[in-house]
Amino acid sequence: MIKRIAFLLLTTLALSACGDDVGSKAWCSHMEDTPKTQWSSDNAMSYAKHCLMGNEVGSKTWCSSMKSKPKGEWTVNEATSYAKHCVL
Repeated sequence: MIKRIAFLLLTTLALSACGDDVGSKAWCSHMEDTPKTQWSSDNAMSYAKHCLMGNEVGSKTWCSSMKSKPKGEWTVNEATSYAKHCVL
């Protein structure tokens, strides 16, 4: 039973890591192709914040704004995206 739970947990984590970062160019493109009726309110807010305002995750503007934001206020997703797009 424990092995099955561990396997399901690892599988879920692996599959969730394959998705595009929210606010990235790929994510914005995917959302543009998705009917608006299927968007959640969080998706709509993120789309407006990142895709319409020209502040896509990984862009120079986004990296600069993250650099000036205190690191204690970063979310886990922001820290991961910063490391992935701005440092590497």
